[in-house]
Amino acid sequence: MKITLLAIGKTNAKYLQEGIEQYTKRLSHYIPFELKILPDVKTTKALTTDKQKEMEGEMFMSAIQQGDWVTLLDERGKEFTSRDFASYIDKKMITIPKNLIFIIGGPYGFSKAMYDRANEKLSLSKMTFSHEMIRLFFVEQIYRAMTILKGEPYHHD
Repeated sequence: MKITLLAIGKTNAKYLQEGIEQYTKRLSHYIPFELKILPDVKTTKALTTDKQKEMEGEMFMSAIQQGDWVTLLDERGKEFTSRDFASYIDKKMITIPKNLIFIIGGPYGFSKAMYDRANEKLSLSKMTFSHEMIRLFFVEQIYRAMTILKGEPYHHD
């Protein structure tokens, strides 16, 4: 199984990019992982939020294959502790034959088509964070899950 994190737009803050790169490199010792960044939708005054979500959804759909397990990072999703998330990843590693894809939506969330395609939703917090920060937080949580599963001393209860 491979884990892919899909997101819209590049990470501009250098300190966040460095953190993302650090945890991505660490993850390579545990599981195939890819952070795939799709281009920003060019916004204009004529572009409604629904149209922007639709255009972003089309880009996401083009990056997803049939058989991929798709989890949207969404404020209305299920919340986990780090240990519960590790168990979730462990179960997916056993049951998903292809790719486990997590998706960070654009600034307005997801289109209806994306919600219809998703297998589930996951929330990192009831709070709202920037899309750039979520990338770092989520990659770190995947790394943390791997160290929990391997019994390594990174996570402390």
